[in-house]
Amino acid sequence: MGGPVVGEDGLARCPWAAGDDLSRAYHDTEWGLPVSGEAAYLERLTLEAFQSGLSWLTILRKREAFREVFAGFHADAVAAYDEHDEARLMADPRIVRNRLKVAAAVTNARATVALRERGGLAAFIESFAPEVPPAPETTEELQTTSPESVALSKALKKEGFVFVGPTTMYALMEAVGLVDDHLVGCHRRGGSRR
Repeated sequence: MGGPVVGEDGLARCPWAAGDDLSRAYHDTEWGLPVSGEAAYLERLTLEAFQSGLSWLTILRKREAFREVFAGFHADAVAAYDEHDEARLMADPRIVRNRLKVAAAVTNARATVALRERGGLAAFIESFAPEVPPAPETTEELQTTSPESVALSKALKKEGFVFVGPTTMYALMEAVGLVDDHLVGCHRRGGSRR
């Protein structure tokens, strides 16, 4: 019933990581683990926004190109992008070419720079970590939003961020280890902050 899947290597994993090498590597070495630094948080926030409506595997396959075209997700560099940079990005077939999402990445980089006056993006996002972490045993028990992701979404929007809806913010919280949604029994469960 949607529980962990045991791979050929004998390790139990969340079902979404059982299909291909790229997803398995992301699951085993990154998803749900804490990240540090502004660029790491801005990368996750940007990629989760680009993923909206697409498969995560699509984003993983294009991730290195995203890192290249968005200057390693250094907020100052991306915040300085202008309409010529956005046009360049829209012409690059290596990334997801969605005008609104490209513009959102620039807007969010500018909002990230502005947020430094109040402790920075990482501390801001981390302040919304839930007190009680979920402990899903099956995929049917997984959430797509939480009161904390709704609150984070609203707070980021007040700070000028866009493409930061509650579902996208819940995915971000999972990605950076603020929510441990590895299924109970998955070999990666317990590696998050919570």
